[in-house]
Amino acid sequence: MKAVFYTNEYPPYTYGGAGVAVEYLTRELTKLMDVEVRCFGDQKSKKPRLAVTGYQAWKELSQGAHKDCGKTLEALSVNLQFCKNNDADVVHCHTWYTNLAGFFTKILHRIPFVMTTHSLEPLRPWKREQLGNAYDLSSWIERNAVGAADAIVAVSAGMKDDILSCYDVPASRIHVIHNGIDLQEYRPSASTKTRKAWGIDPARPYVLFVGRITRQKGIIHLVNALPHIDPKAQIVLCAGAPDTKEIAAEMQAAVARIRRVRKDVVWIEKMLPKPDVIELYSHAAVFCCPSIYEPFGIINVEAMACGAPVVASATGGILEVVVPGRTGLLVPFAARRDGTYEPKDPRKFSKDLADSVNRVLRSPALAERFSAEGRRRVEAQFSWAGVARRTFQLYRRLV
Repeated sequence: MKAVFYTNEYPPYTYGGAGVAVEYLTRELTKLMDVEVRCFGDQKSKKPRLAVTGYQAWKELSQGAHKDCGKTLEALSVNLQFCKNNDADVVHCHTWYTNLAGFFTKILHRIPFVMTTHSLEPLRPWKREQLGNAYDLSSWIERNAVGAADAIVAVSAGMKDDILSCYDVPASRIHVIHNGIDLQEYRPSASTKTRKAWGIDPARPYVLFVGRITRQKGIIHLVNALPHIDPKAQIVLCAGAPDTKEIAAEMQAAVARIRRVRKDVVWIEKMLPKPDVIELYSHAAVFCCPSIYEPFGIINVEAMACGAPVVASATGGILEVVVPGRTGLLVPFAARRDGTYEPKDPRKFSKDLADSVNRVLRSPALAERFSAEGRRRVEAQFSWAGVARRTFQLYRRLV
């Protein structure tokens, strides 16, 4: 049996959780079957049971288009190229960027169409800031794909509930398969290189954030919490790849404002290589995930695997990753408002984040327990080998 994956992100062009999931899932699946990856980019490689090909957009399609829609039309041109010469038994798509290709492939090649929902467009209205009018197109593509897919993989039970609340689709077609972690790669690191390079004092504890600068990740709420966090701790924000110029400017202003009252804020304005991030996870006194919308939250699994105590917002798939009082603390989060995830009281949410971070900072015994239990939970529940087995079994049922 052979599966073909369609994805926007694939190494070396990975910037989010969906790209991480595709990289490791395809690698593990090759131990069970043949896999082909078709992605956006210029990649080209062939290994035993794994072939990777990158495709370039047709720039001509964006000429004369509305300014919001040019990039989306170019993405659709890649989708059209994905569909040719397909000899797979099943097609598996990731994110709306490739869903139209999955739909076409099902029809053109008469094979089952699987889509993984890493997030849902209706629950990310802030994406209109980034996509403009193209947000209507991305939403239509996703809605069409959900209706046409033979199987929908939800990365958490919370995501399954969200799919059912947003779309009229049989629950039997939705399969919950969590994302995973490479247990050998993500483990405590003794390295000091990254901390030295960025001026992080190894003698002082630090609170760590890792993620993109986007509304979804809630980083602005964490920045607003910083004045309330114990001044004995440093703050390390490993945050880059802003969605828009507007949120980049908002982040710049917020950090500048905070630095007037506390000088120990280290902002790493780019996405670091994995070994560097692993070092930062490994030595963090607290890892904070303030996401307002997080269907799974693979960063929490990465942090736990490296022994970092976790403080995270109680939303989405995070509820299935972090066990409160055992592997970390969950910060109460308001229910959805107007069909979207937003804190009902942003100031209170930021203050609650700070209070939970301080609780861990001021209790070494609690932090030590969270560190040990977090690693044990990851080993037991979130290996990519287990994810690949469940995915392979789904393919077999469909084929």
